[in-house]
Order: sequence, then C-alpha cells, then structure tokens
Amino acid sequence: MRALEIVSPGSLALVQDLGRPGYAHLGVPPSGALDVAALRLGNRLVGNPEDTAGIETLLGGLTVRGTASCTAAVTGPPVEVSVDGRETGSHTPIPLRPGQELTIGRPATGLRCYLTVSGGIAVAPVLGSRSTDVLSGLGPSPLEAGTTVPLGPVTGVPSGTDVVAASPAPPDLAVRVLLGPRDDWFADAASALNAQWTVTEESNRVGVRLDGPPLRRVSTSELPSEGVLTGAIQVPPNGLPLVFLADHPTTGGYPVIAVVRRESLGALAQARPGTLVRFQASL
Repeated sequence: MRALEIVSPGSLALVQDLGRPGYAHLGVPPSGALDVAALRLGNRLVGNPEDTAGIETLLGGLTVRGTASCTAAVTGPPVEVSVDGRETGSHTPIPLRPGQELTIGRPATGLRCYLTVSGGIAVAPVLGSRSTDVLSGLGPSPLEAGTTVPLGPVTGVPSGTDVVAASPAPPDLAVRVLLGPRDDWFADAASALNAQWTVTEESNRVGVRLDGPPLRRVSTSELPSEGVLTGAIQVPPNGLPLVFLADHPTTGGYPVIAVVRRESLGALAQARPGTLVRFQASL
C-alpha cells in the first residue's frame, strides 16, 4: 500500500485540494487550499493533476514517512526541508525511498506550506472533495501523529523544473478589491478601506480579522442574511473588517463593503499577525 505515515503534524496539518464549490445552497463552504497557487505548483512539480489533494501545514513542523517510493514537493513561502536530516530545499521535486522521513521547518515568513506527493493524498472524498473544512467539520480530521493516509496511483512524471524561485511573504500588502454590494452603507467606502489595517491573531481559515480605524456606517437599516463569497469583506458592528477565506459561512447578516479579487486571496492567506494591509478599490 502506498501511504504516508504522519510522524509529527506540527501545529496544524490538514488535507486540502481545490475544495467543494457549488454547495452553498446546502450551507457548505467551498473550503480547499487557501494558497491555491502554491498547491497547484506543488502538484505540477510531482506530476499530479493540479487539483490533487496535498497537505496544508501551519507554520511548518510536519514530518512524514513514506511506505513506498514517491516524489514529494514543498511549496508556499521559502522553508527548510530535509530528508532524514539532510537539507533538500523547497519548491523542487524530492525523491523519497521507502522509510525515509521528510520534515518541513518553520518558514521565516508566511503561514502555510503545502506538501504534495506523487499520486496525491487519497482519503475518501466528501461531496467531491478531500478537503478538511474546519467550520462545518466535513472532510478528514486534522492529521495526528501515528496516523497513516493513503496515496493514490501515480499518473504522471515530475516536471522538468529543477528549482522554482520562492518569494517571501511581504510585511505589507496592497489588496485589490471590488466595491459592493453594500459599499453605499459606509462613508466614503473606497477611501476608508484604503486606511492601514493590521492582521490580528484571531485570523484563521474562516477569515482574516483586521484592526484599524473602524469603518463608519451611514445606513442604519437592518440587513437580512444574504449569501457571501470567499473574499467578501464583512463589517460587523464594531466597524473592523473581516475578510472571509475558504472555510467561511455561506450566509451573513452584516454588510459586505467589498470583495477581494481572487488573485489577492493567496497573499492574504499567508499574512501573519502584524502584517499591514491596504485595500485598493478597482473597477
């Protein structure tokens, strides 16, 4: 049996693919990898289809042992990767022999690294996805030491890319957004969003919580719950915005002032507490 044994999960290790979109009417979040580009790259490096499931780690610390020969890759922010204690580097295909242990260190910047393995993590899918959803509890449980996850059959060959340059997560972000649907509920929405915001420690896979100058509402209307998207910037009564990530609830009762453009979501998912954020409204 081709499998990975979890020697140490680090602070949090979750199975993630590209999620289960299309079930919002059932109250099911899309879930999936928060840094989609990193997961796609990792799968290309090991010869998998880009939507194959891998392991998303929070602040590294993951150690796995393969039961069969396979190819692995670690993507996301730059991070130390070792096999049986020998440094191999990230963002490159890594051959593993049976019994060898791969360890992901703690990234100097960013939050989430992705381990992909040839054949992919082949746990049973739920609603068409192998992703762990921390809000609803769908999908596999967070990985624990001593557990084993199966690997699927190898369907491709590792890419010819020997090394892919990895960029460290920046200390401040300029995030492009589309205003609406409730931007008219706030005073000068575009200018107010362009203030300096700070990512807080309460952020997680559900959303990025921000601190800064509270947004001022000009509408006192009551809002019935309405559907929300990944990237929606919801403003609760305290005026401090919350940017929904992949495990967000499918409806919300607070106004959404803007929606983050899809290409900026990966950078937000890698933003550590203390990262500075400015939102830039665009057409």
